[in-house]
Amino acid sequence: MKPYFITLLSFLLLTFNAASAQEKYYKGNLHTHSYWSDGDEFPEMIMDWYKDNGYDFLALSDHNIIAEGEKWKTIPKDSLYQKAFIDYLDKYGEDWVEYRKDSAGTHVKLKTLEEFRPLFEKEEEFLIFKAEEVTAYLGKKAVHMGAINIQEELQPVEGNTIVELIQNNLNAIKEQSKRTGEPILQHLNHPNFTYAITAEDIIQIDGERFFEVFNGHPYVNNYGDSIHNSTEEMWDQVNIAYVQAGKPLLYGLATDDSHHYHKFGSRYSNVGRGWVMVKARELHPHSLIKNMEAGNFYSTTGVVLKEVGFVENELTVKIEPEKGVEYKIQFIGAKKGKMNSEILKTVEGTSATYKLPENILFVRAKIVSSKPKENPYREGDVEVAWTQPVLPQQP
Repeated sequence: MKPYFITLLSFLLLTFNAASAQEKYYKGNLHTHSYWSDGDEFPEMIMDWYKDNGYDFLALSDHNIIAEGEKWKTIPKDSLYQKAFIDYLDKYGEDWVEYRKDSAGTHVKLKTLEEFRPLFEKEEEFLIFKAEEVTAYLGKKAVHMGAINIQEELQPVEGNTIVELIQNNLNAIKEQSKRTGEPILQHLNHPNFTYAITAEDIIQIDGERFFEVFNGHPYVNNYGDSIHNSTEEMWDQVNIAYVQAGKPLLYGLATDDSHHYHKFGSRYSNVGRGWVMVKARELHPHSLIKNMEAGNFYSTTGVVLKEVGFVENELTVKIEPEKGVEYKIQFIGAKKGKMNSEILKTVEGTSATYKLPENILFVRAKIVSSKPKENPYREGDVEVAWTQPVLPQQP
């Protein structure tokens, strides 16, 4: 083989590898419920909806259970759910759906993750995370924690305080990750549900990296009330304390927490309310989790970002605009010596840059659009997005 041909071949291979290894955004929901716990739909029908609506990955995260073993579901007698069962049967057929009828109603054997996974997963097209919402209680207060990419079912661990309860379950998730050698992304869910968890609680946790800044369930109190902070305010309060303590930053997720697939409106927990966009090289659990742990993602209820960059202490945001929609980009952060965050700069338009001064602890961007959110968490909501906070880079 001639030298010049070898050189040309090497160049083409390098070019191909570089192109194939380029990062792209993958869309996913990390909080989803089905008939395996308190959702009201079969997992196959749920997968259909997310895949058909442009999602690249999904975590099926039922309460204290994973879709393994044998489980039967008695279909509610309400005509709405009876019709949904007929739709399921029509779509997947008698050879797939195992069911029986008796005087108590229609009973359906739920398919396991390993059974329905091959129907949907395809390399670089769709991925299903094995996941669980580890659910524990202290009195009437609820602590729910997402465990994404678990390998085995986790039973909730008790605790004498909210902080102890969170820490014990976080430790159990980390122990499984260490033992199995598989990365597990853990996130603290809807802290304002039953107003169980405060910013002060999260500050005391060792190893907490993710929480839900937005959750689509109607009862999670994302916006707080007259005596409770919003989840967004909590996020900044925790990060002020984390930076001062030398802890890694806390990152914010947007999720559906979908339960209801047949009734729609602000009273129900529906699909399509919040998701994450993860920039990674491949649609694989390891790649997605690695990039989320690096903060290489944004969360959104509809706003699409073209670019989020942080180079030489400049945070840059570029929006993929929709015709007729206006955008406001807010750079939010905390100054050294201050106990609260503030809006440091606001730009109206589709792109903006913020140069971090020396007196800043961290900065994140919030993008607020003029477009009303379809089937919103709360009436009057518009589509928004949140980038992850960044720390000033040392020279």
